[in-house]
Amino acid sequence: MELKRRNFFRLLGVGGGMALAKAGKSLASTAGVNPAKSKQAMGVLVDTTLCVGCRSCEEACNEANHLPQPEKPFYDESVLKEHRDTSTTAYTVVNRYTPEPGVEITRKQQCMHCLEPACSSACIIRAMEKQALGPVTYRDDLCIGCRYCMVACPFNAPKFEYDKAAPLVKKCSFCFARQKEGKAPACVEACPMGALKYGPRDQLLEEARTRIYTKPDEYIHHIYGEHEAGGTSWLYLAAVPFEQLGLPGNLGKKAYPEFTLGAMGVVPMVVILWPALLMGLHHVSKQRDQETAEAARHAEGRGAR
Repeated sequence: MELKRRNFFRLLGVGGGMALAKAGKSLASTAGVNPAKSKQAMGVLVDTTLCVGCRSCEEACNEANHLPQPEKPFYDESVLKEHRDTSTTAYTVVNRYTPEPGVEITRKQQCMHCLEPACSSACIIRAMEKQALGPVTYRDDLCIGCRYCMVACPFNAPKFEYDKAAPLVKKCSFCFARQKEGKAPACVEACPMGALKYGPRDQLLEEARTRIYTKPDEYIHHIYGEHEAGGTSWLYLAAVPFEQLGLPGNLGKKAYPEFTLGAMGVVPMVVILWPALLMGLHHVSKQRDQETAEAARHAEGRGAR
């Protein structure tokens, strides 16, 4: 019995070591990779001083992603005051903010597509993945519904289909399919005011700096997304502090995978080893019961003699 038990734990240790090595190698390979820093990296510059809250971007997004029409029509401006969040049926929303009496500013909200996304580093099976073009994409065929991506995201972008029997995570894909065809995201194409500008991220940063330099009184001297959470593919300009427009502040400049990678790195080991451990313990327990029953039968046989 002891020999079998020792063999089991020896095999479990070997298997665990291999699993740990594989998980560690996978995590190490993702830790230093940042495809968004390649020359292919695209982004969008959102100039909130030009946005008029027409919600054309919302309509285009819903159409491009085959999402249902909202309960209130897109032309209904009363929706802007509701300060909505994105959802599984709305990957982008426009909200109106009043930072001070008489001043109204509208801002588009969607996944920020971080340069080094926390959601991807937290995903134990790589269902979230950063693409060289900039989008953070999602594979529903891999997702196990753990929702670690939702916990990790500093912008609260991923949303879960709680009301479905086979739920998935939903969020803006940065129109990855369109980008691969050389097209701009649907929301950018639909904006009639030029509030959204699509292009290489490094060029957009230069454009943003130029706008601030040439019109210093119209903008605060900060580009949101240049450094926040390690940098994002979506960049914002505004005339007021960004916290007054619902964007999270105090995110720091450090990429969030540096916070999540170590903690989440243990999860693959647990997921891999736990079923094997339970099966092994069940096997050992079953063998012990069988041997105990067999010894009892032998004892009864000797007593009968």
